Amino acid sequence: MPTPPPYELTPAQQEAYHRDGYLLGLPPIYSQEEMTRINAELPHLLTLLREGETTNEMREWHHESTYLYEIVMNPRILDLVEGILGPNFYVWGSHFFIKPPHSKGTVPWHQDAYYWPLSPCNTVTVWIAFDDVDEQNGGMKLIPGSHLGGLIKHRQKDDANATLSLGLEDGTDFKTDGAVQFRLKAGEISMHDDRAIHGSQANPSGRRRAGLTIRYSGTNVKPDLKVSPDFVAHLCRGTDTYGHTPYAPAPTARYGRKDYRRSEAPADGYELNPTR
Repeated sequence: MPTPPPYELTPAQQEAYHRDGYLLGLPPIYSQEEMTRINAELPHLLTLLREGETTNEMREWHHESTYLYEIVMNPRILDLVEGILGPNFYVWGSHFFIKPPHSKGTVPWHQDAYYWPLSPCNTVTVWIAFDDVDEQNGGMKLIPGSHLGGLIKHRQKDDANATLSLGLEDGTDFKTDGAVQFRLKAGEISMHDDRAIHGSQANPSGRRRAGLTIRYSGTNVKPDLKVSPDFVAHLCRGTDTYGHTPYAPAPTARYGRKDYRRSEAPADGYELNPTR
């Protein structure tokens, strides 16, 4: 059989994603030289943070920044996402997760879909490494197959070091023994299902751990605009025959930021149903 293009998922990769809830070992999206250029521009975006803000505020800025819009719309990424979501999908979310050297920040075990006013669950998260990422600098871990168990109740976490204030409820029946450690080189990506259980530890190393998450959803996914009336997306591929989702024009400024009202989007993201 002919070898598929490098950014087209094979049937085996598609099967593995639906079975395990994630994919690693994908071809690099950016070369070392390209990542050097991308990282050189990142400080321009950081200057938009206001006094008292952290990099956790850098969410959905691709709506206002061509620097980020070019990344989330990279055809190489879209080709891989299309292998999971099919020909019709949009991008709505992006969020920087940056752990400086010797930082104590952690991300408790959680499921992305619990936070979002979206249904049904049909979202792929792409995690693109701006730095080399491994267990030494707080790389993500994920529990294979955990997406098949549906959404689990989350609760408030009393942990000053936790980046997310909600995590899986204590006593929930899930085991972390089989969690997979993600290791990525700068310019590489991982992909995971919005229901997969994952988290990460602190970064005690002397290396920064910066990554950008990008959220892609099939056009069948409907946002709850009562919960988040300023929800907007950009159509990536195909057509939207459902009409659930408002779309925004492409940005025009190289560096810009998007602001959300706290009542609609708490620091740890959208919460779909706090009583779940």
